Parts: sequence; structure tokens; C-alpha cells
Amino acid sequence: MSTSTPLPPPVSSPLPSPVAPPPNPARRHLAALVIGCLLLLPGLGMLLGGAGVVGAYAFGRDSAGYLALTLPSVHSATPAVTVEDVVVRTGPDVPAWVLDRLDLDVRLAVTPSANSRAVFVGVAPEARLTAYLDGVAHDQVVGVTDRRNGVPRAAVLRSTPGANTAAAPTGQTFWTSAVTGTGRQQLTWQVTGGQWAAVVMNADGSAGIDVSATLGVRAGFLLPLGLLLLGIGLVVTGLAVALVIRGANTGGPSRGESVSGTDVPAVPTPAGAAAKGTSAAPAPWHTHVRAVSPVALDARLDAPLSRWLWLVKWFLAIPHVVVLALLWTAFVVVSVVAFVAILFTGRYPRGLFDFNVGVLRWSWRVGYYCGNGGLGTDRYPPFSLDDDPDYPAHLSIAYPERLSRGLVLVKWWLLAIPHYLILGLLVGGSWGWTAARDEGWRVDPVGGGILGLLVVVAGLFLLFTDRYPRSLFDLVVGLNRWVYRVIAYAALMTDAYPPFQLDEGGAETPVAPPPAPPVLPNASDAPTAPAEVPPDRVRTHLPG
Repeated sequence: MSTSTPLPPPVSSPLPSPVAPPPNPARRHLAALVIGCLLLLPGLGMLLGGAGVVGAYAFGRDSAGYLALTLPSVHSATPAVTVEDVVVRTGPDVPAWVLDRLDLDVRLAVTPSANSRAVFVGVAPEARLTAYLDGVAHDQVVGVTDRRNGVPRAAVLRSTPGANTAAAPTGQTFWTSAVTGTGRQQLTWQVTGGQWAAVVMNADGSAGIDVSATLGVRAGFLLPLGLLLLGIGLVVTGLAVALVIRGANTGGPSRGESVSGTDVPAVPTPAGAAAKGTSAAPAPWHTHVRAVSPVALDARLDAPLSRWLWLVKWFLAIPHVVVLALLWTAFVVVSVVAFVAILFTGRYPRGLFDFNVGVLRWSWRVGYYCGNGGLGTDRYPPFSLDDDPDYPAHLSIAYPERLSRGLVLVKWWLLAIPHYLILGLLVGGSWGWTAARDEGWRVDPVGGGILGLLVVVAGLFLLFTDRYPRSLFDLVVGLNRWVYRVIAYAALMTDAYPPFQLDEGGAETPVAPPPAPPVLPNASDAPTAPAEVPPDRVRTHLPG
């Protein structure tokens, strides 16, 4: 007889389900940092502009409330000197009440050098004055020089040829406002909408004008405009500063985040740690995979950094700047020689390649020390084209055994245009519309780039907080990495097209994220070890 007790099924511990990595918080900080930098420039511009307007209103006006510009002498051998489009000019679609609300008055005072000679000062519609002086020689004021080295201001005149006499202005009836006589003559005119011009002549229309003039403007809207600019500037600047602080201050480095140019790998939380009362490790920041490129640029953030040394580094680096000016001249010449060599042989001469890599490496070290590289070290750069293993900034470019003979004709100008546009906007500067008389509208580069502004923000953080925000450092190095990839491509040193990817961080090769836990087969299919059976459940075989 035998008795048996059924055994319980094997118990398997449930495996934790894979959890998707959390969104990278650095992206939000990066967006806040970039938006803050973009808002900082217009905010400071409005703030300083408003302060200037209020200061001019408070301290620049005379006893009558006019802001005056004095020209000690205006000389002309023609019968007339005109000021067109300078007094006021509004388009035909601008309602007249706009200028009436602005409460704008113009005062033009003229004193002839010979008090016995009668002078005429008048304001008229621009079209009527142009018709009156048609065929008559006259000079037009197109600008005013600055007062420099004791030299007074002077009018910049543009001459129009014609007759040396004009009909007496006193006999004309189209003047909106006019005064004439000997000695000092002062004309005051309340501005209305339209296109107007002013003229200074001799009362008889004869040639030869020698006067001193003072142009004054009194504007009732000046103080409200200044206060409005101040208010908007304060709000925008405050918002920009808050965004910059928010973007630059990511807190302490967490697991998986690089510290001082190195990467700390994430440590996975042991299973069941939470159940045992152990606090779980914070989730790592999963960075994007670094783009494959023959250009390797990295940097290590030295600590501690001086609070104030960055203010004078540019002066200390003057010897490097002088040497680099010569080296970059040679860089251009070597690149031209390499162009010819690649075109005919498909190879970049190794000696020339190593020289140009050395110039880029030297430039990167100096830029990292005192320029747009990021101010990430206080160590003085070495005077060397070779790599210095002990210096915290490194640059290397893989030597290409063969290069395309066809690409060398187009890659440095045509194929690189998209990168030139992007770097011109993000790094090199911004663009704006400007106008010049008789030259039409044109696009000119104005202002500084985002990269330079970020470096200034980093310097201010060092000055006031004695620390360099990690996210700001990663962004600055990433922008420089993009720049040097494009330079290497445009300098014919590689055929690998620069990726449209901002690879942040100081280390060129980041540590890969920890591998996912292995997936085990189902419990029903997996072999199980024999379970320990309690003594009271042991199957017993009895004889017979």
C-alpha cells in the first residue's frame, strides 16, 4: 500500500515589466535656455532704449522743452540748402490725427555769418519745393558728422547741379511756414501728416549760403514712450533672465549624467529593493546616440574655475591671437594646395592634413580658454599644433585615405550652404533689414550669435554664483562640435557630410545606457529545480 500527497506547483517570481525611459528633462531646460537668450537681446534693447529716451527727456532738453542739434556752420555755393525727409515724412495712408496726437513741434533757427544779409527759412510740401528748385543748383543735407577730437559737427551735403540763381523765395505762395530777415531767424512749425521739407536760402535767391543752424524737436509723446519701453523692457528682460536661470540650473548631476566631462553610468535598481525598504535610484537620463563623424571634439570642465579670470582671459590670450592670425593665413594657403592635390590625385597630402588639424586643434584650445569655446578651463593653452593629453580640450580628425575628386569642386561652397545658413543664425549672428538712401533695402548682419551670448551667460554665472551650469556647458560644447564638423568638411578634410544633429556634452563618446534585463521564457516552459518537499508530504511505499 502506498500513499502520496500532491505537490504544489512551482512558484516563480514575477519579472518586472520593462519600463520606458522617462523623457529627457534636459530638453525642457535647453528650450528654456535658448528662448531666454533670444528674449534677452530685445529685452535689454528696449530697457536701454527706454532709459535713453527718459534720460534725454530729463536732461537733454533746453528751457523751451526742445531737443536741439546744432550745426556751427553750413556752407554752400548754391542758392539753396534743403533738408528733405528729415523734418517729417509720413505715407499717404497714415491718418493726419496720428501726428496730431503725438504733439510734435519743430524749431529751425538760422543765423547768417553776415548779419546785414537777409536770409529766408521755409517749410513746404516736398513736391512743391522740388518743383520750385527744379533746374536750380542746390545742396541737400543727407547727414551730420559726429563731434570727435574737438572737431564740431558738420552737415554732410549732396550737390545737385543747375542754375546759380533762383526766383526769390519771398515771392512764392506755397510755403506752409516761413520767416525772413536779417540776423537770427527762427521758424516754429507744428508737424502735421504728409511729406515735408525745409529750405534755407538768401532772401533774393542769390547763390552763396554761410549760416549756422539749430534744429530742435519737442515731442509730447517722448516721456510716455520712454516709460513704456522701460516697462516692456523690464518685463521681457525679467522673463528672459528667469528662463536662462531655469535652463541653466538643472540641479545636481544625476546618475547617467556627465560630470566634469566624464560620464557616470547608470546603476539599475535591484529587483525588490523597494519591497525591502531600500529607496530606488533615480532614473537615468537617456541621451541620444552621438552621430558618427570623423571629427572628434571633446572637453572637460575644470573645477574650480575662477570667478573673475574670464573677464581678462581675452587679454592674456593676445599672443595666441597673433600666432593664430598667421596660422590661419597658412591654413587657407594649405587648403588651396590640398584642393589641387585632391582634384588630381584623390588624396590629401598627409603633412598638409596634419598641419591643418593642428591649426584647428590650437584654435579649439584657445577658444575653449577665452572665447566661444566656453570658458571651461583656467589653464593657459599650450603653443603647439600637437595634441596635449593633459589639456582639457581635444580635437582630432580621422585621416581619409581617399577623397572624392568630384566632391572637392562643390562641397566647400554648394553642399555646405545649408550648414552655413544654420550656423550663421545660431552661431555667427542674426540678420536684419537696413536701408540706405538711394541704395534701397538690403540685408546686413547685425548683433551677436547665440553661442557668444551663451558664453557670456556662463561667465555671469561664474561671476555671481561661482559655478558653471552643466546643461549650459553641454550646449556650448555641442554647438562648437557642430561648427568644427562643418569647418573640417568645408576645408576638404573629409567627405563625410556633417550631420544635422546637435550632439551635446563634453565627452565625444558617451557611455551607453545600461542594457535591458533579459527576458526569461514562461514558467511552464522553463526547467525548474526540484522543490524541497516537507517531510510530512514524502511519498511512502509500504511492502506487500
